[in-house]
Amino acid sequence: MTTSTPRAAPARLALRTVALGYLLVLVAVPIGLILWRTFEPGLGAFVESVRTPAALAAFNLSLLIVAIVVPLNVVFGIGTALALVRGRFPGKGLLQAVVDLPFAVSPIVVGVALILLWGSGGWFGGVQGLGFQVIFGLPGMVVATLFVTLPFVVREVEPVLHEIGTEQEQAASTLGASTWQTFWRITLPAIRWGLTYGVVLTIARALGEFGAVIMVSSGFPGVSQTLTLLVHSRYIDDHNTYGAYAAATLLMGLAVATLLGMTLLDRKRSTR
Repeated sequence: MTTSTPRAAPARLALRTVALGYLLVLVAVPIGLILWRTFEPGLGAFVESVRTPAALAAFNLSLLIVAIVVPLNVVFGIGTALALVRGRFPGKGLLQAVVDLPFAVSPIVVGVALILLWGSGGWFGGVQGLGFQVIFGLPGMVVATLFVTLPFVVREVEPVLHEIGTEQEQAASTLGASTWQTFWRITLPAIRWGLTYGVVLTIARALGEFGAVIMVSSGFPGVSQTLTLLVHSRYIDDHNTYGAYAAATLLMGLAVATLLGMTLLDRKRSTR
């Protein structure tokens, strides 16, 4: 033990140095550069840039998509996790693969698939004749975001359900509790931390999604432009470099707040 410790210390130090250097080059330097370019003209310039009608509309639309996607993912995620853990049915392995599909499929491919399904001439394109615009509107953006955020709640709740088992649920059923009573009083409190963690991950991914959303959005400012699309539009189309930096900083602030919330929740869950 005494001979291996001095040898192990330099190896650990070298490993930490490499890891920190990698993170510095890959993450810290680009983020620091964006922050420096954003606040170099002063805080007033940043506030003015993110308070334009286009920026406020993009901010509100991003939050609206999150507000729609999160409850739907919670309902679907809990139901799917319960089915995968508690249920026995044909095609269970296929459902497992479908849940993980967004991890493997490029968001651009998702956007193209949605256009083929819901665009004019697609399988379900006839709904446009009924006045229901999916592609290049809010519904298409919501569906695209739903797909890419599909696995998070499921994969956070599923291991918790495995861990708690079914003893308490069976005991509640034996005492005369209905299925809903068992869920609300036994299952839901037991999975609340995993569910909350999945919700935080869903929010972070929904705010930062770009590839799938840009394929099904018209990109018109104030109509169907999220914060990620605003950054792209200002930098590529308008050649407004500072405006793109400011919008990216606003988006980054939302992401950092979400990650801080996730860290606090993780610490609180660990203490319990």
